[in-house]
Amino acid sequence: MTGAVRLEPVDEQNLEPLLSVAVAEAEPADVMPPVAAPAGWSHARREAFREFHRANFGGLDAATRTAMYAILAGGEVVGMIRMTRRDEPDAVEVGMWLGRSARGQGIGAVALRELLNLAAAAGMRVVVADTAPENRGALSVLDKCGAKLREDDGRVHAEIHLDSTPPAP
Repeated sequence: MTGAVRLEPVDEQNLEPLLSVAVAEAEPADVMPPVAAPAGWSHARREAFREFHRANFGGLDAATRTAMYAILAGGEVVGMIRMTRRDEPDAVEVGMWLGRSARGQGIGAVALRELLNLAAAAGMRVVVADTAPENRGALSVLDKCGAKLREDDGRVHAEIHLDSTPPAP
């Protein structure tokens, strides 16, 4: 792992570095909702990325019910992790992406553990995630953080109860 891993809320200060990592090291479909725009990282898609993240600056209690955090390793932005309130009052869904150069170094598990701490501090008791069975990186991170995994209809559903302590790194 390259330096200490920490999370900081996505804001105007780290939005452009986050976009730079996304453009250089990820596919648009992996880091943002689909938009009608030319393929690849077109100008329109970059603008949509900015607007998508700006819409979530308000955090869990704002209209989007989402808190997004830039993942920093060694002081550099390497990806993003988010939590979104679900309809259940004490549950959030988590999603994360890392630039290709940050994958496989343990950064994802450290970032998820930190997000679990933030979720618990916000009064959440359950964190869920949904991914594809072929997403080995996500499955490994979820497993390392104590998620119960089940496969259903070609998707893997994960659940972490925050009243139990996540495993140590």
